[in-house]
Amino acid sequence: MKKSGLLIVWCSLLFGAFGFTFDKPTRSAKGPHPMSAYQIVYKGEKGPGRGKNIVFITTDHEYRSEESLPALARILAKRYGFTCTVIFGLDDNGHILPGSSNLKGLAALDKADLMVLFTRFSNFDDEEMRHFDAYIRRGGPIVAFRTATHAFNNKGNAKWEHYSWNYKGEKSAWKDGFGELVLGETWVSHYGTNHKQSSKLILEDSQKQHPILRGVKEVWVQSGGYTAYPNEGTTTLARGQVLNGMTPSSQPDPTKELLPVAWVKNYSVESGSKGRAFTTTHGASEDLLNEGFRRMAINAALWAMGMEKKIKANNPIEFVGPYQPTPFNFDGYKTKVKPADLADWNSLIMPGEIFKKK
Repeated sequence: MKKSGLLIVWCSLLFGAFGFTFDKPTRSAKGPHPMSAYQIVYKGEKGPGRGKNIVFITTDHEYRSEESLPALARILAKRYGFTCTVIFGLDDNGHILPGSSNLKGLAALDKADLMVLFTRFSNFDDEEMRHFDAYIRRGGPIVAFRTATHAFNNKGNAKWEHYSWNYKGEKSAWKDGFGELVLGETWVSHYGTNHKQSSKLILEDSQKQHPILRGVKEVWVQSGGYTAYPNEGTTTLARGQVLNGMTPSSQPDPTKELLPVAWVKNYSVESGSKGRAFTTTHGASEDLLNEGFRRMAINAALWAMGMEKKIKANNPIEFVGPYQPTPFNFDGYKTKVKPADLADWNSLIMPGEIFKKK
């Protein structure tokens, strides 16, 4: 054995005898993936967001948030200067798996200026929930899309079950979980049939001067509506007009009233600090193609961070790199895609082949 090899062995034995160990990459509980395998980071260089951090959390089963959130992250990084970290749920092979609760890296929330949330019925492990809970308790700003009203389903998880969308336990303030307490509404039901009924967003007359609606017009989304009656303390910005068809010119469904589809709330949890939250019950992959909806989402991010003065009616909202959204569906996601495959500014969102059940 060479002298260098002997030295390494000797040092290992000596350090081990005194209880020291060499650092190793942090790995997930499910599969041999380093923490970095769960995320991509888009680092902006100039703009009003330079020096601020946004964390995007994406893992829903149906609406292709693994596509829409990276697209928004690229816009906010390249065109506004934010550092945007997108964290995905993975399968055991390190590929993006929509709806997976195998998600690591929420320690990034500890230094985040904004959290963008698009999860559905998640049940993260204790370490990840501790960081999420700490962010909520400090009143961290939130932008929440669609299934975030029912972001968690961790019934039976004694420490975190109060986050569940239908919680009815001893913590009465948490009735119906995170969605109800923090965002203002939990999951109720569908209020428009996906792929058959699209929606127009009708801006609330009394809120048309709200910074989030600055420059927003002609908002039409392809996802069906949700039943939502946001609780006291929320302010409705837009209501959904359910259409009998999948084009902006489709006729309204006369049986559907105009229910809230976008609202804001100043939230606080128990003795925690107050924070701003924006919620919309839309946000599927194809919804982002609409310029009005995309502008509202970008404006909401700036508003949540208290950057209203930076919201201009003509702020840039163009996509960065190719965005060719996959039609949302439970079995229509792209397979064998790793977060690193999206790391380049010009990489396609998303590559891969569409999964189809056999």
